[in-house]
Amino acid sequence: MITLKGEHIYLRALEPEDLDFIHRIENNQDIWEISNTITPYSKYLIKQYLEQAHKDIFEVKQLRLVICDFNHVALGMIDVFDFDFKNRRAGIGILINDSANRQKGYGKEALQLLTSYCKFHLDLHQLYCNVSEENEHSLKLFKNQGFEIIGLKKDWNYVNGSYKNEYLLQTILNVH
Repeated sequence: MITLKGEHIYLRALEPEDLDFIHRIENNQDIWEISNTITPYSKYLIKQYLEQAHKDIFEVKQLRLVICDFNHVALGMIDVFDFDFKNRRAGIGILINDSANRQKGYGKEALQLLTSYCKFHLDLHQLYCNVSEENEHSLKLFKNQGFEIIGLKKDWNYVNGSYKNEYLLQTILNVH
């Protein structure tokens, strides 16, 4: 799909071959804070999830895409969640898995591609995201792509024995 192809990366649907990649990500305790995960996922559960991944976003209210370079290496994932067609909005989340691939523009390009897809193909009016107050790189990424901080959720996430604040950011795609 041309819509999901950029200059350095492309976004693609999940494949059964992504089982090990997703298993590594979902069980990486270093990023559990970002995904609000507190327990590991089995390969069995992820395999079941992959078997259902073909379902339409209008049915399951979410879409997960793999971020790949042009050597077909999976770099990370980008998600649309809480898809609300009636109100034409959705949440967005992004992860570049390997820290060596961060800060190289892959996240920016993936966010631009998915934002365009949400605007022109899903006809969404707005997107939002939740970012920890401490996650300066993600805040910069989203703010540079037109997302604005619209709120601070105080003591929102309990992480390693302390509470952390989380920003709510939003962008309006279709101004009428």
